[in-house]
Amino acid sequence: MQTPRLEALPPADSVWVEVDTSTQQLTLWRGKQPDWQCLVSTGVAGTGQQEGSGQTPLGWHYIRAAIGDGEPVGTVFRGRRPTGEVFDAELGRDNPERDWILTRILWLCGLEGGVNRGGNVDSQRRYIYFHGTPPDKPMGVADSHGCIRLRDDDLLKLFDQAPPGTPVWLHD
Repeated sequence: MQTPRLEALPPADSVWVEVDTSTQQLTLWRGKQPDWQCLVSTGVAGTGQQEGSGQTPLGWHYIRAAIGDGEPVGTVFRGRRPTGEVFDAELGRDNPERDWILTRILWLCGLEGGVNRGGNVDSQRRYIYFHGTPPDKPMGVADSHGCIRLRDDDLLKLFDQAPPGTPVWLHD
């Protein structure tokens, strides 16, 4: 994996991801051509860089790690490790307070020093991910604790098409 360089973004001839927090929409690009789109859910607290804010960070990032390949759909993660649970309605009812991280994790790392990298604005140390969420959680509205939530089908597609090193632009 090669870390993207800011001056080369967006890439003219390779895959990159755009998340527009104002429309709650993700677009997978292939160079200058949009390939597919889906609804997402970003931070209910809005956008912002500060650690502990619950906000979705803005700016250029890249996918630092892809976690969960081969795990069943609905796999529950804690601390980026499978818990051995697979989400279902009963598990959700029994644990209404949990912030579910399901199916796969694409862990983001900021590329802009002082904006989303380093100090108390570091997206990787804030554990900002693309991840799955229960089917009853809304898409197209901000409802997360800062991460970008996706439906399982969309997350699996993104996981397959945007490997570690893929640039990600989060904006409002």
